[in-house]
Amino acid sequence: MASFTERILILCKTYPSPSAKYAETSCVAGMTADGRLIRLYPVPFRLVADDQQFRKWQWITARLEKARDDHRPESHRIFVDTIECDVEPLPAGKVGWPLRAELLAKIPVFSDFAAIEKARVEGGVTLARLRPTRIVGLDIKKTDNPDWTDEEKEKLLRMQQQSELFDEVEEGKQIRLLEKLPFDFHYRYECDVDGQTFAYKHKLVDWEVGALYRTVRRQYGDAWEAPFRAKLEQELPSKDLQFLLGTIHRFPGQWLLVSLIYPPKPPVEGPDQAGLF
Repeated sequence: MASFTERILILCKTYPSPSAKYAETSCVAGMTADGRLIRLYPVPFRLVADDQQFRKWQWITARLEKARDDHRPESHRIFVDTIECDVEPLPAGKVGWPLRAELLAKIPVFSDFAAIEKARVEGGVTLARLRPTRIVGLDIKKTDNPDWTDEEKEKLLRMQQQSELFDEVEEGKQIRLLEKLPFDFHYRYECDVDGQTFAYKHKLVDWEVGALYRTVRRQYGDAWEAPFRAKLEQELPSKDLQFLLGTIHRFPGQWLLVSLIYPPKPPVEGPDQAGLF
């Protein structure tokens, strides 16, 4: 299969999982310069880590080829040794968000999850951007197994060996650094369509959510839940919160919330403002 070089803006990095039964190792996804969503794999943990290699909102250039064992149209194999990163991610704030918004405008945005599922069934869409009407709440549930099993640890090591990027010492170190999240997080949200309200619930697997949990746990100990909820139930919903949703390879009809996008809400122009000019 022919390979090609593509420039990609990274929009998604999910928390890694060693379980091939339920999910891929990690989902890294982004958009091309012309606005196509694209999924990349295999991506070694070192490239996913929040403080190393490429980051969210960073442009990369790499050689790709269409995935051979993953028939989702957006899925591509990335040749990690060809990755070239722009020096810095796109900035946020008043200067950066207008540029980010201009790029995001190239990606279709859905207003209801049911429309996304219809696009999957009828057109094969497996990555999609959604703007929910409102966030209802965040469910936090303990996982059945808070620690990696020996089999999962072995799988983590094997996947890193397959990457051919790290020696045995580095592989062992990376396994110790990859903390398993002891909780599952689900957003409950609603979409208003033609005067009707529809309720949905999706699991959050965004790397940033896992990193937030580790940060507040380290800072607040057993009192971590309050600041965690404040971020996800109050701060982010106060912005123009959007979701990037993606399916699981082995379970085509199952969607995960793979990335959160949260630009500031545009200012509301009232009648007084309109009359100033």
